[in-house]
Amino acid sequence: MPEDPNTLIGNIIDVQGGSLTAALKEDEQGQAPTITIGDEDIYIGQIGSYVSIHQGVVKILALVTRMTEQEKLAPLEPTTGSSEAVRMSYAKRIIVLVPLGTINSDGEFERGVSLFPTTGAEVHAVGSADINLIFSKFQSKGYDVGNLSSNTSIKVCLDPTSLFGRHFAILGQTGAGKSWTVANLVQRAVAVMPKAHIIILDLHGEYCWLDSSGSSCSAFSDDIVRYVDAQKLEIPYWLMTYAELCDLLIDHTEREAHNQIATFRDVVNVLKAEEGEKLKLKRTTLDTPIFFDLNRVRAAIEDKNGLVLNTKGDKYIQGSLTGAFDNFLMRLDSRLNDVRYDFLLKPKARISSDTLAGLLRDFVGLGDPKRPVTVIDLSSVPFDVRPTVAAQIGRIAFEFNYWNPQYREFPLLLICEEAHAYIPKESQSQFAGSRKSMERIAKEGRKYGVGIAVVSQRPHEVSETVLAQCGTFLCLRITNPSDQAYVRNLVPEAERDLVDILAGLGRGEVMALGEAVPLPTRFRFYKPNPAPNSEDIDFYTKWKEGPDDINVDEIVNRWRRQER
Repeated sequence: MPEDPNTLIGNIIDVQGGSLTAALKEDEQGQAPTITIGDEDIYIGQIGSYVSIHQGVVKILALVTRMTEQEKLAPLEPTTGSSEAVRMSYAKRIIVLVPLGTINSDGEFERGVSLFPTTGAEVHAVGSADINLIFSKFQSKGYDVGNLSSNTSIKVCLDPTSLFGRHFAILGQTGAGKSWTVANLVQRAVAVMPKAHIIILDLHGEYCWLDSSGSSCSAFSDDIVRYVDAQKLEIPYWLMTYAELCDLLIDHTEREAHNQIATFRDVVNVLKAEEGEKLKLKRTTLDTPIFFDLNRVRAAIEDKNGLVLNTKGDKYIQGSLTGAFDNFLMRLDSRLNDVRYDFLLKPKARISSDTLAGLLRDFVGLGDPKRPVTVIDLSSVPFDVRPTVAAQIGRIAFEFNYWNPQYREFPLLLICEEAHAYIPKESQSQFAGSRKSMERIAKEGRKYGVGIAVVSQRPHEVSETVLAQCGTFLCLRITNPSDQAYVRNLVPEAERDLVDILAGLGRGEVMALGEAVPLPTRFRFYKPNPAPNSEDIDFYTKWKEGPDDINVDEIVNRWRRQER
């Protein structure tokens, strides 16, 4: 970025660690609203635009975050026909800047500022050619997702390796455009990288739905996506870890919990060992993913719970474990009789160990037909069961590549919509499994080619462990002060002042921070085509022209069947 006197727009008047303040100069007619660089007219002080600061060897690129005016007194001037001097006041335009990085001697942008300017340093406008030069760092990969807000002629390309491989978060309040962002990122990822492997946890059926006429609609074309109903996918109980099974079937607070845990472990161990022998496995553990019959578990524990023969063998008496499993059996029967758990505890298709390979192929998009995107629809799963399903999906995603010798050639991305609903910040027993699964991906997934994308409207309610591992933050409009403060503590220190911009972002507009962008960037995502089912409902039109009646019987039937 050469120093051009024609691009000078002001001078630094205040220097702080995280921000700089500059006073804008005026032309002969007063305040100059624009400056021309080549054939381009640039609005001076536009929020989200870039400027460069020059002072000797110091060359810094900064982002405009605020523009204001301050009253300033003009020099004393005599009035016409009088010897008395008067002092006039006028408005001095002030801009606040956040330094983004340094421009080195080769004209290349580097993150971080080691040498700050002093007051009086020149502030220059930056043209499209210079900005394009910075963004060209990732343009060769062709992952074009939007346009710069301050200059729509400049395309914004993200680095897919950093974005997907080092985890990322999409944060924004409801209506800010999170689903748009997800759909856009996935659509363009598949267009550029047709061998992608993306799994989306869809909590509200936003990516596949029925319209008012009953026709199926989709946010992705049929040739790139497979939609799977979570209940029909059947992730069976025998794929759960022993710890997850204990959380599901045992109340750890009751007096006999230690006996229940020990006996349950022994029974499952025996059944898995039997299955392992059939499969000719050298060894099995409690967590080996092979089939065992839950009904046999119940029968074995019921035997231990009953009376025992006395030493003479002529009379049944109470033994040391008699009655110790009453609550366990009651809890197990309750789960077995709860139809909401049928997809987990009463599988119809996954009833043998050899069905696991087919499940995994469907899960990662290698089923028939092969698809780069798998959307797992959780909208039909009751709210209190969703954490259990999410835990299994997260663990399977990690375990798949953990045991995959070709994990470096087969990276996976798991997108967690509404992450605060099952990866909470606070430790709660019903979320222990899902939180543990997702935190394991966040901490260890990068090593095995498993990325995670956290999508949430309530960032301060999401696990800190997961968000802290994200290398890129795509922040949409956030107005809640608690959420803003939380995001400010998550992003790199040099970029924290940029969080103040979030309240003023439009729908689909984002402040991108982190490794997937060459510099902190405010830009607008392209509108996805087709768009997900996340548009706000038009109350005005529907209340004015909506139906006079609807089929309430059908609503009752869907409610009772738990089918949307």
